[in-house]
Amino acid sequence: MTAEKILELLKEKNVDAALVSSPANIRYISGFAGTESYLYLTPERKVILTDSRYTLQAEEEGKDCAVWTMSRERSYGVMLGELLREDGAGRVGFEENAMLYGTWNSLWKKSGFGPEHWVMLGDSLSELRVMKNEQELQWMEKAESIGDAAFSYILGELKAGVTELEIAAKLEYYMRSHGAEGTSFDTIVASGYHSAMPHAVPSEKRLEAGDFVTMDFGCKYHGYCSDMTRTVVIGKASERQKEVYNVVLKAQLTALKGLRPGMTCAEGDKLARDVIAKAGYGEYFGHSLGHSVGLEIHEKPALSPKDGHVLQAGMVETVEPGIYIPDFGGVRIEDMVVLTENGVRNLTHSPKELIEI
Repeated sequence: MTAEKILELLKEKNVDAALVSSPANIRYISGFAGTESYLYLTPERKVILTDSRYTLQAEEEGKDCAVWTMSRERSYGVMLGELLREDGAGRVGFEENAMLYGTWNSLWKKSGFGPEHWVMLGDSLSELRVMKNEQELQWMEKAESIGDAAFSYILGELKAGVTELEIAAKLEYYMRSHGAEGTSFDTIVASGYHSAMPHAVPSEKRLEAGDFVTMDFGCKYHGYCSDMTRTVVIGKASERQKEVYNVVLKAQLTALKGLRPGMTCAEGDKLARDVIAKAGYGEYFGHSLGHSVGLEIHEKPALSPKDGHVLQAGMVETVEPGIYIPDFGGVRIEDMVVLTENGVRNLTHSPKELIEI
């Protein structure tokens, strides 16, 4: 985030200072990747407020930032009060969507700046992260390439008798051992009837012949997330499984071909939703087509029927239609794409034809 954007935001919100509490926004603005810390911003300075666990890290990573370390005698609220008084600030913006009420209550009491001094910033700081620059896109493409490689690897590990938990563990180990900092979210491995649960938690259930196996996973590289989903079949797919799979695949390919800047997120969602509805499976597609990705796995805007944001070049979105039929199973196919001037550039390169293991 450029200094100019920060200054514009402070001016727009009519605040003298801002207290950033979202870890993703702190990292984006300052470079500091620690947690349980704050970033104090004014037009003149940036100060990371942290504790002794992160002091050295903050000094190393914080770009043009001073570092203040809390102690028993000098809490975050006390330090904030000192900063506000030094700067003669009367209005301080805060991220109410990234802070518990109890935390805010403690901060204003200990700072000496009552509720009348605080201004809610909403998601305005997060919205400045919507458009990705070339460096961010390179990191995301690298993260997604690790995911692609993990999928190729895991195909050789899938067989009847292994558990969902084993497959999830192997995916995560592979990604970490090939350069990932960690996972983007809790890995999903859902087999058989579990695959009808879009966000199933891996269990001790063993893969069986005839199962759909849906794997939704991602990793982080330089803090930026990847996200992909593939569904395969253990053994031979039934005719019904092939039909459901091909409907989802057609919906995804239709969306990938039709998405472009200038349309609303809701219009993007409709591209895939109409295909699934026309095939008679509309009631089994309950979630949005996709979501933005960046330093967080779920960012805004989302490819949702209720989202009126206009898509712009530089946004990164997932495209993940699905059909989930209770007592039968489910299919989801997900790629991560960058909006370009003429459409999308797909960062995911794993095969999408139905794979029978």
